[in-house]
Amino acid sequence: MTSTVETSPTRHSERELRDAYEACARMTRDASSNFYYAFLTLPLEKRQAIYATYAFCRLCDDIVDEPDRAGDPAVELANVKVKLAEAYEGGESGVIWTALADSQQRFGIGRSHYAAVIEGCEMDLTRSRYANFDELVEYCKKVASAVGLVCIEVCGYEDEKAVGYAVDLGIAMQLTNVIRDVAEDAANGRIYLPMDDIERFGYSEAELVDGEVNDRFRELIKFQVKRARNYFDRGNRLFPLLDRRSRACPQAMAEVYMAILDKIEDADYDVMSRKVSLSKRAKFTLAARLWLRSRLSFLPY
Repeated sequence: MTSTVETSPTRHSERELRDAYEACARMTRDASSNFYYAFLTLPLEKRQAIYATYAFCRLCDDIVDEPDRAGDPAVELANVKVKLAEAYEGGESGVIWTALADSQQRFGIGRSHYAAVIEGCEMDLTRSRYANFDELVEYCKKVASAVGLVCIEVCGYEDEKAVGYAVDLGIAMQLTNVIRDVAEDAANGRIYLPMDDIERFGYSEAELVDGEVNDRFRELIKFQVKRARNYFDRGNRLFPLLDRRSRACPQAMAEVYMAILDKIEDADYDVMSRKVSLSKRAKFTLAARLWLRSRLSFLPY
């Protein structure tokens, strides 16, 4: 199942398309993404579309997060909106836009999903605190669930329940990012943990900014981990609804992030001392195991 959208046809040579997709693949690989090895499990055309999506998201993130950029981030994001519209109208230029336009033609990806990512990045320019969880969820839906909705359009699904599960999975992954990156975000002046949660656990914004780890902080992070796992429990229901040849990709992505939660628990919820991550080997092993399982499922009994 794919989105129904009207677009003008695009015309690119095979070489232009190949170069565009190869550039997007390099961007993904060079970013050392948690997702790169998961993407390798997809069939070629689907993998190329996801590379294009990742490159687009990386562009938006870099505009917001790179402190040494010369331009005005708000102006740059506005320009991204213009280029996205042009890509969907057949007037795109540049490798990311060429790849996105071709991917849309192949899979019918709705422009609103990409527009939501831009809106989420714009939120990072205008706010640095979230009063409560409902506010944080809206942010998560824009920067993460929207990408999940692109992924299921590419992977293919029939049951409409997949949409809700993809939204939940995106929230789960972004909550994991929020938990893992508490120290880094605070150093950049941002606190994504809901302020009412911080207050409820008797912790304080000042303590968070100072990087203080105490029992109150550990209980706060323990609560956030449990919340993320609840979203994973719902989001993981997505996988059986996806095309069998494609489901290993989102499943590997989810398992990487659930493994990060495991490591946070193993560290007694201390996400201040160091950034929790998985090795490249661990990510590759997870993706390879799930890819092999998906292929074995096609064998006759």
